[in-house]
Amino acid sequence: MFAEERRNKIIQLIKSGHPVKVVSLSILFSVSEATIRRDLQELENIGLLQRTHGGAVSPQLDSELSFHDREVFLLDEKRQIALAAANLVQDGETILLDAGTTSREIARALCGKRLTIATNSMDVACIFAEEPDIEVLLLGGAWRKSINSLVGPLTNAMLKLFCFDKAFVAANAVDCMLGASTHNLAEAETKGLMLQSARQSILVVDHSKFEQKTFCKICNLNELSMIITDSGTPKDTLDCLRTHTQVLVAE
Repeated sequence: MFAEERRNKIIQLIKSGHPVKVVSLSILFSVSEATIRRDLQELENIGLLQRTHGGAVSPQLDSELSFHDREVFLLDEKRQIALAAANLVQDGETILLDAGTTSREIARALCGKRLTIATNSMDVACIFAEEPDIEVLLLGGAWRKSINSLVGPLTNAMLKLFCFDKAFVAANAVDCMLGASTHNLAEAETKGLMLQSARQSILVVDHSKFEQKTFCKICNLNELSMIITDSGTPKDTLDCLRTHTQVLVAE
């Protein structure tokens, strides 16, 4: 099979709506994993897919990835962002974390500190089960099963009772002019209130989220104290973001 034919078949698989994995493609086409990685890089260079940790997904991120796919999507970048976020946190602070894979990496990076942490994520809360110096407040609410988060009126009412030192909140999309957004209205409302309930409101987003927009707005960028992103974010995007708020690039 010629490379062009193989790459066309990869695009067909991507367009079916399912992520592809390097290992599976290597077996399917009887070529080396290095060859598949080169194929994926070439296809990403012309905008036909977006590479992930171990594979690739469609470049159209208008719909949410499955929870499993989010776990591995740009995992190294999320861990870099998490370390940068954790370095901003001092012992004794009160911290708010929302649901999602980036927040879970932040939670792991915070282990070993002495903190009070509130979250609407059962996954995040469980990370601190063996941490004696971290007190955990799990916010109540309606269980949004697709991302294992608690949202809605009960969650929002609890948020209004507290004032945190720092809130770390993720988004599905960030547009320099339109602000941060997500796919779900209840999720957007809860995320917005999270940012409002902290002295420092910090958006944590990898480079794939920029120049995107989704249906439900979370906030304007000038309402944020800071954005933490990774080094894959283009310079012109960073320059635009810095006209609205402080930006920290995790290396």
